[in-house]
Amino acid sequence: MLIWILLIIVPLLLGFYAQMRVSSAYNKNIQIPSRGRITGREAAEAVMNEAGIHDVEIVEVEGHLTDHYDPIHKRLALSSDNYRGTSLAALGVSAHEAGHAIQHKVGYAMMSVRQALIPAMQFAAPVAYVVCGFGIYLIGSALGGLMLKLGIAALLVMTVFQLVTLPVEFDASRRAKVQLVKLGVLDADEMPGVRETLDAAALTYVAAFVASAGQLLQLLLLASGGRRND
Repeated sequence: MLIWILLIIVPLLLGFYAQMRVSSAYNKNIQIPSRGRITGREAAEAVMNEAGIHDVEIVEVEGHLTDHYDPIHKRLALSSDNYRGTSLAALGVSAHEAGHAIQHKVGYAMMSVRQALIPAMQFAAPVAYVVCGFGIYLIGSALGGLMLKLGIAALLVMTVFQLVTLPVEFDASRRAKVQLVKLGVLDADEMPGVRETLDAAALTYVAAFVASAGQLLQLLLLASGGRRND
């Protein structure tokens, strides 16, 4: 019983804490303007130019923290607050996304692995949600056994994907922190706000991995129990 509680409660609490922390860090540091007053768009462009990247389009997108880098179309998308903003949070997030563009250019191995897993992830995610939402009620039946196996396979894909995502995100943040100071976009004493924002964002990826791993272990325990009963 204790292990079940841990597998359910710990990921939930960690996920809640991660979301609270990233919201708090971002909302705090988006209120702190950088001294240079450079925008997030300009910061991302400067970081990519330094790396010799001149063929990536930087676009503004709607939403809150919808920032991402699309390696297929070579497009760096920044939410309005970060695209136009001059805050420590805006510059940190924008430089982080530029870090992904650098990873793409240099052929960062873990990013390539992550991209290769995306099609499998897109198929696995809905399967896992269906199994975790409804499949456990069918345990003991022939259909339940099949759904359990499908759920385990889907969650294994999701867990591997989340695990591979961790070094990709950590490395992009590391590149961003180095370049922001190196290029003079921010002074060294402005970096704590950037680090706080990016480190909080990184925790959300850790929480996602823990959640996937926890759900996978739950299904493995169910499958193990079923085999013992047989």
